[in-house]
Amino acid sequence: MERHITIRSGDMELAATLHHPYVENGDDRACRYPLIVICHGFAGDRIGPDRLFVKAARAFSNAGYLVLRFDYGGCGESTGDYGATGLTSMIEQTRHVIDYALDIDWVDPERVIALGHHLGGAVALLTAARDKRIRTLVLWSPVAHPFNDIVKATGKTVYEQCVSQGSADYRGYVFKRSFFESLSEYHPFQDIRKFSGDVLLVHGTSDEVVPVDYSFLYQKVFWLRSEGQCEKEIILQADHTFSSGESARQAVAKTIEWLQYFSSKKKEWHGWSI
Repeated sequence: MERHITIRSGDMELAATLHHPYVENGDDRACRYPLIVICHGFAGDRIGPDRLFVKAARAFSNAGYLVLRFDYGGCGESTGDYGATGLTSMIEQTRHVIDYALDIDWVDPERVIALGHHLGGAVALLTAARDKRIRTLVLWSPVAHPFNDIVKATGKTVYEQCVSQGSADYRGYVFKRSFFESLSEYHPFQDIRKFSGDVLLVHGTSDEVVPVDYSFLYQKVFWLRSEGQCEKEIILQADHTFSSGESARQAVAKTIEWLQYFSSKKKEWHGWSI
């Protein structure tokens, strides 16, 4: 079951889609489902490139997860001005989406998962470092250096125009200087130790937008924590957006397999202590 909703975040109305697992008898009042919140990438939307997030959300829902995918302010069908916001605003918006989700009776507050792609991966990590309600992270092709990676995506000319003129056009978005300034204020690697939950990294070997080396480096830094597991899945010949049917299928399937594996392990470990 899919339902379109609107979530308030400050002055913005965020367009979102809620995917509910299929219930055979039609009565789920006694059920509590794990929640996956999908954070889209730079200048993207909740549909995703090649409908990646639609396909992923439906697969996750079929696997028993409640899924909430949404458009950041100024993207997709949401109100707001994307180019005038920045990472601080995106973190706040993500937290407001979690606020909304946790008001749903069937959400298990102990199983909140943030899945982020590209810049959304950095946003998911930065949010998790500040919001202990997020227990698990799934990072697909995540940026590691927000300022450098986004300037690379837009081209240096767009950034230089923002600095000299105060704003610049990129793919129909008007980016303000403040947007790029916000990117330079955040450093995901420095926030890794603030998150103690489990992490899955998924990356393609043919990613020409975000180097696959980022996920290897991310895993090394996550391993330095005193708590939490971190695993990575490298998909051969997959590009940045897992655009082929097979690479998208693998990204989704490997994510579901990993989530279910750690969920079962935690049930086995429950009540044990060393």
